[in-house]
Amino acid sequence: MTTDVRGPAWALEGLGVRSGRYPLAVEGPVMRAVDRLVPGVSTVTRYVRYHSMYAAIAAHAERNALDVTACRQLVRRCEVLLAALQPHQAETQATWSAHGVDRIRRFHAEDLDLARAADEEQLNQSYSPRRWGFWDQYGGPATVLGTVDVREGALRPGRHACPAAVTDLFAPLLSLASRDVVSLAALETAEQAALGVPCPAEQAWLTQVLTATDAGGAHVPEDWEASDRTRRATLRTLARAIELHGPDGHGYQETLRSAVAFGEELTTDPVLTAIPETAGWRGTLLRHYSVGAWRRLWAALVATIGSKGGEADRTAEELRDWLAQQSPEGDVRALLDDLPPLKNATGQVLPAERELLAPGGDDPMTQVRLLIVGALRSREGHLSDDVRAVFLGRQRRSAEFLDPTWIDGLVNDYLDRPVRDLAARLVDDMLAQSRRVALAKLRTDPATGGLKIFSRLHLRNERYFKTGDEGDSDIGTRIPQLGVLAEQLGLFAVRDDCHTVTADGRRILETAR
Repeated sequence: MTTDVRGPAWALEGLGVRSGRYPLAVEGPVMRAVDRLVPGVSTVTRYVRYHSMYAAIAAHAERNALDVTACRQLVRRCEVLLAALQPHQAETQATWSAHGVDRIRRFHAEDLDLARAADEEQLNQSYSPRRWGFWDQYGGPATVLGTVDVREGALRPGRHACPAAVTDLFAPLLSLASRDVVSLAALETAEQAALGVPCPAEQAWLTQVLTATDAGGAHVPEDWEASDRTRRATLRTLARAIELHGPDGHGYQETLRSAVAFGEELTTDPVLTAIPETAGWRGTLLRHYSVGAWRRLWAALVATIGSKGGEADRTAEELRDWLAQQSPEGDVRALLDDLPPLKNATGQVLPAERELLAPGGDDPMTQVRLLIVGALRSREGHLSDDVRAVFLGRQRRSAEFLDPTWIDGLVNDYLDRPVRDLAARLVDDMLAQSRRVALAKLRTDPATGGLKIFSRLHLRNERYFKTGDEGDSDIGTRIPQLGVLAEQLGLFAVRDDCHTVTADGRRILETAR
C-alpha cells in the first residue's frame, strides 16, 4: 500500500533560499585578529561627528530619563536632522556625506517632514529601514570606546561622558528633534552640528578617547582599559608607518603593509620594535592576502555558472575543467620555482604577494599562486612564532578547511603532479566547503515553517546553478577607517595623495625618534 504524506499544512513546501555571507568561511582568522587589534572602530564608522552626537543624545536621555522607545525615536530624528543639514554646507559637500542624505531628500522639499522621514511604523519608507537607524553601525564601537553605554536598551553616558561644550554643540539639534515639521529657518539654527563644521571641544575630547591620553596628550597606561591601549598601539603603528612610507602615495592600508608586513623595519625601527601589536599586524596582513585570494577565486568560479533556468548550469567536472584549463604546463614543483622570492638572504620577508598582484591580479591562477605563497609562509620557521600564531589564527590545533596549512598539505601531495590536477582539486575543495558552510547555516524560517538555506550556489540533478554572483572584494581591516578618523582629529593629514603625521599626532602618539 502506498501512503501519500501531505503537510504539515503550516509549512510551505520546498527549501527557502537566501543569499549567504562568507560562503567559504575563510575570513574568520583575519576578522578575529582585526577585532582584537582595532577595538572601537568598524568598517562603517566614518565620522567622529556621529560619535559625539550619540554621546550628546545619551547625556540628554539620562537628564530626561528617556526609556528605550524614546531613545530610539530621538536617535532616528537626530540622524535625519544631521542628514538634512548636509545640503546647507555646500563648501563641505565634496568631503562629507552624511548617512541617509539621499533618502531624506523627498521629505525635504521646503520644510523638513521630520516625523515622516523618521517614521518607525513604515521603516522601508523612512530614511533607514533599520529600527535604530545608523546607531546600529556606531553602537558597538561607541560602547567599546566608552562614549555611550546601553542600559535596559536605553542610551546612557559611557565611562567617557560627553563634555558640556560638546552637548552645547548639539543642543539646537536636540531641540528641533521634538518637532514633527522643521522649517528651513529653524534648521539653520543647528548648522553648527553639520558634518565638516569644526568643533575644537569635540576634537580635543575624542582625541583623548581614541588615543588613550589625558588633556595634556600624555598616555598613562593604568588609566585606560586593555582595549584602549590596544587601539592606541595600532594608531601608533599606523602613524609610524606613515612617517616611514607616507610619501609613497599609497593608502593607509598599503602604507601599514610597507612598514610591518614586509621588510626589516618591524625589527629595526625603534618605534615599531617597542609596540608588541606590530607582530599581530604582520600576521593579519599576510593572512589577508590568502583570504582575498579565496574570495576572488570563488567569485570567479561562481560567475561561470548560470541561473536556475538551466542556461549555463555546470557539473562539477565542468567546473574543475574551468580552472584546470587555465593552469600552466608542468608540475607543481615548477610552479613553486616560478614564484617570486618570499625572503631575502638575511631572512627578511619580501613582498611576493604584491609582486603577484602588480600586473592586475584578477586572473584565477594568480589567486592560486597567492594561496601557495600563503601555504609556504605557514611553514614553521618562515615567520616568527608570534607572527605565525596570528597568521594561522586557528581555533583548533590541526589544519582547518582551506587554511594555509591545508594548502601546504595539497602542495606536498601534488608536488610532482601537473598543476591542472591541483587546480581541479581546489575546485572540489571549494565546492565541498561551500556545501558544509551552507548546511551549517541551515535554519527554520519562522515566516514559512520550512527550512531556509543561506547560499547562492545550489545543486540539482548533479548540476550547479546560482541565485546570484558572489562578492570578490577584500574584507576590511579597519585601517582605512582608523586613518580617516585620525585625519578628522588632526592627527594625520593628506596632501597630494601623500600621508603625513601632524605635529600634534607625533606628540600624542609618540612617534618621533
